Amino acid sequence: MKKGDFIWLAALAAVVAFLLVPTTHDVFNDLTASHPYIMGFIKFAVLATMGELMALRIVTGNYKKPAGLIWRMIIWGFIGMLITLMFNVFAGGVIAAQSKGFLPFDGNNFAFAFFTSTIMNLFFAPAFMGFHKYTDTLLDLKAERKGKVTVTDITNAIDWNGFVSFVLMKTIPFFWIPAHTITFLLPPEYRVIAAAFLSIALGAILAFAKRKK
Repeated sequence: MKKGDFIWLAALAAVVAFLLVPTTHDVFNDLTASHPYIMGFIKFAVLATMGELMALRIVTGNYKKPAGLIWRMIIWGFIGMLITLMFNVFAGGVIAAQSKGFLPFDGNNFAFAFFTSTIMNLFFAPAFMGFHKYTDTLLDLKAERKGKVTVTDITNAIDWNGFVSFVLMKTIPFFWIPAHTITFLLPPEYRVIAAAFLSIALGAILAFAKRKK
């Protein structure tokens, strides 16, 4: 292990300790309840960015500052706010659909979690993933070249075959739907932070797949 690994693990341990220590645990719950969007921003800006740093470590063997790090954190934070909203939209929609008979097993916690995860990942996740792919590619292209980067430049630079065949067709059914089913079995105040932690796990999976390729 390198020095950077210890720093990364220490940062992750600090986040986990903040969630587990009774005093800070109560602070976390209070802030999540009173400022859900701000907390969603912070959770993803910190944890998802840590996931990106770890992915670079796996692929390159070293911790490197990705192009546009601050912008990446801001984008992750925005995604965290969006996910905070979408978790409530889809969870509330599934509850309403079950209560009206549009979905079966009303009152069953596992059915609620599975339906919410499946519907959200089939209808929201592709758009969200496509948006994030565009922003990542934009930052990468800006770091590589001078001048204006157009939508055409971004579109042509993306490996759409890999995006559809792996990110959409494999990570959604085999990772995100099962993982978010577990997430929606948790109390509502822990769902967004769980999703942020999952971004670290997915970052590792994608990095190992890229290194193998």
